[in-house]
Amino acid sequence: MRKSAYLLSVAAIAVSAPTFAQTAPATTQADAQQGTPATAPAETAQDDNGGDIVVTATRRADRLSNVPIAVSAIGQASLQNSGGSDIRSLNQLAPSLLISSTGSESNASARIRGVGTVGDNPGLESSVAVFIDGVYRSRTGVGLNELGEIDRVEVLRGPQGTLFGRNASAGLINIITRGPEFTFGGNAEGTYGNYDQKRLAFGLTGPITDQLAFRVDGIYVNRDGFYKNVTQGGGSEARINDRDRYFVRGQLLFKPTADLSFRLIGDYSHRKESCCGATYYNQAQTFDPTANAAQANGSSVNSDGAVSVSDANPIVDILRRAGAVYPLAGNTPNPFNREVALTPGQTYRNTTVDYGGSLQADWNLGGATLTSITAYREYKSGNAGDVDYTNVDLAHRAADGNAYRQFHTFTQEARLQGSAFDNRLDWLVGGFYSNEKLRVVDNAVFGSQYGAFAACRLVANISTNAVLQDNAAPGCLSAAGRQTVTSAFGGAGQLSSAVLAGLDRLSTVNNVGDNGSVYRQKSENFAFFTHNIFRVTDTLSLTLGGRYTHEAKDFGANFNNTNTVCPVQQANLSPLLASAGVPAAAKAYIGGILTLSCTGNSSSQLNALNLQNNFGQGKVTGTAVLSWKPIPSVLTYASYAKGYKAGGYNLDRSPLGGAAGVFGPRSNADAAGLKFDAETVNSYELGAKFKTRGFTLNVAAFRSEFKNFQLNTFNGSVFVVQNVQGCSTSLNGGDTDNLAGTGQCSGSANKPGVISQGVELEATMSPIRQLQVTAGYTYADTKFARNLVGNSAGAPLDPALFLLPGKQMSNAPKHVVTTSVAWTPELGVRGLSGLVYVDSRLSSDYNTGSDLAPEKKQDGFALVNARVGIRGPNQLWALEFWSQNVFNKQYIQVAFNSPFQGAGSSANVAAFGGTGNALYSAYLAEPRTYGLTLRSRF
Repeated sequence: MRKSAYLLSVAAIAVSAPTFAQTAPATTQADAQQGTPATAPAETAQDDNGGDIVVTATRRADRLSNVPIAVSAIGQASLQNSGGSDIRSLNQLAPSLLISSTGSESNASARIRGVGTVGDNPGLESSVAVFIDGVYRSRTGVGLNELGEIDRVEVLRGPQGTLFGRNASAGLINIITRGPEFTFGGNAEGTYGNYDQKRLAFGLTGPITDQLAFRVDGIYVNRDGFYKNVTQGGGSEARINDRDRYFVRGQLLFKPTADLSFRLIGDYSHRKESCCGATYYNQAQTFDPTANAAQANGSSVNSDGAVSVSDANPIVDILRRAGAVYPLAGNTPNPFNREVALTPGQTYRNTTVDYGGSLQADWNLGGATLTSITAYREYKSGNAGDVDYTNVDLAHRAADGNAYRQFHTFTQEARLQGSAFDNRLDWLVGGFYSNEKLRVVDNAVFGSQYGAFAACRLVANISTNAVLQDNAAPGCLSAAGRQTVTSAFGGAGQLSSAVLAGLDRLSTVNNVGDNGSVYRQKSENFAFFTHNIFRVTDTLSLTLGGRYTHEAKDFGANFNNTNTVCPVQQANLSPLLASAGVPAAAKAYIGGILTLSCTGNSSSQLNALNLQNNFGQGKVTGTAVLSWKPIPSVLTYASYAKGYKAGGYNLDRSPLGGAAGVFGPRSNADAAGLKFDAETVNSYELGAKFKTRGFTLNVAAFRSEFKNFQLNTFNGSVFVVQNVQGCSTSLNGGDTDNLAGTGQCSGSANKPGVISQGVELEATMSPIRQLQVTAGYTYADTKFARNLVGNSAGAPLDPALFLLPGKQMSNAPKHVVTTSVAWTPELGVRGLSGLVYVDSRLSSDYNTGSDLAPEKKQDGFALVNARVGIRGPNQLWALEFWSQNVFNKQYIQVAFNSPFQGAGSSANVAAFGGTGNALYSAYLAEPRTYGLTLRSRF
């Protein structure tokens, strides 16, 4: 690609002066605002600059080798060659980044250097922010849309807040799309692949008048699902995880004068897809061979950590008797057969729409440039699903329109930047305002078979003898079973009668739960920021930036819950829990009945509540960078940054009343229990960048210390959102046991809860014009601290998180290596050229679950993509054969506790004894895909 092509799409940023004038590219103000490329961006970025492309990560157009921050820049050609249509493809090209999707295509989690936010709870903002054409997107999941034609993607690592409108604590993904041009041109492509994949894309740009240009992009994608549904063959749910989506974007660029430009963008994305299925990943039962399982109630400790494993799991037996196709009895599951079994009549098919518009104005005032970006967006995603992931109807969200999440977001950003003191100072001041309204409507209910299944779970705790169980009988008890329960609780009497009655009532907890319960959160954010570069000498620069952010959130919730069994159970059984005359073993059993009857605080008692809560918080953050160029080809820098991510509310009823009040009455004061605190980080970095003809090398060493890290965990029944913080004094193991009452911090809970440290290397080499080789390596030791507590007040860590202290975080591999090779040889003298492209990502082991249960581990693996093709003169046409996941590597994105299906992992058994019979499911990564693409650029 010719040098001028690197100047594409700088219209998103107003440029006053480059960071290092002696090595800056020749970019005029008009060029920067118009962003008109001199050549098609699809040409592989190979020239004497060795991949040293122009970026605007510091709001000033400059070559990557001159920018004193850790940033990866991926050009349009690299993204296209890797098969990228959404941000997940960045995994292959940026070693410090990991993006995964889980229970819905509207959810995604982005992690940089091992740090990110689990995306299943909409109340949590992402630690890694996403911007598209300067506009902040509320959650990472919107980046799973088609992107259309882009110029480049910049992945900024570390806290951000002094350059972009919205702050982020771990990093930022900045997507710059291709803008309108005053030269007529366009692109078109058609793709056909396995799984009957069909993809059509087009783009058209050109002048309307001398001052007005347009661009239109459109994409349509349709593909069969990766999972076969064995219970609904031939219907709309015969295949799961399919693609059926389209995307359109229109743009106008108006330049009334050389110093003033306006860029108007409007886009609409529509998806109606069946997503997302999961397969059983582990179903073994584990037990302590040295202790009686009945003794393990938080006090029995397995002294030697021995764990025995059995394929015979009573949870599997109960499911099989209820008609489950999967899991298979007595066998280790094979999740990669990609077969799922949905409950007849249930669906994962949801409609997601994402649309909005933005207006960017750039005005060169002579001594300074003013940039304004005004945007409004709406996003709505259905949330229907067979959420137990089995054809036994344990729980579901119906496709009746009463399960969705919806965002309305208005943002306004303004920046003024210029230079002073004979270009010794580049200054920038800016402001940002956002107003977001979030609405979540839920209709999650227990299924028609839940009550019988739950009762059978409890009966199996007394005896696994199937003769005692009868799924069709009240309480899941045969006649022999009822006699056994009576004997177990002291013979005929009040206690055994209460237990039997509780089991009988539990069997009736069917088809009840939320019926249009509503959660509302309004967020209002304003901020002022500045970013200034002082050139102390021609080779030494000091950057100082600061930001003040004020965040205010209002929360409200109303419930429409039909579970009338829960209050009856509480009235009849709660007095037994308070009685000193009831044995501890009986209380544990009664507690199990109450828990399964009211799981996640499902109760008609909620309907009387009108939850309201709010908070406001101001925070000062900033950055300082000292950079030095000892020789023109080397840049070194040292930086410090303080980052911040706002707190919010857990949009889930499960924490209401707190752990100690699970069975007690509810009040409007419970709303405060849903709140979680802001996440902050102190980050330190040392880096060096080397640039010579045809070669670049970037190296960075980093350490980031997170306080009040926001962790979202699914424990098999509910989502638990907790701030993770370190205690200044020893907890004496109180954070590593499974007792709710231990682990309170007696000192100050002011230590980091998460620490990420390591090194990064990125290199690009272009020995000849037609060949470019890239390589990246990230070592990220991203761990939880020891002596962990659940918030800055020192409250104990949730017992389900006992594995966290001192361990590597989930979805945070220590080692990642990425490589790519692109060769575009000339073929003859008629302007033909070839394409040979291969990229790979090699990852070490990591755990995919927030609670770090051993069953959720993913072994290290390598993923390879490849593409070969032939291109006509000036790429007027191109024919390409491609494959994603060439070697069909089978790996998981996230493993999780199968909802309601058992409890206890092998780690629980190893640490505390007893029995672990939890089943685990997993969201699988995509299998091998391949196909043929015909494309044209003109």
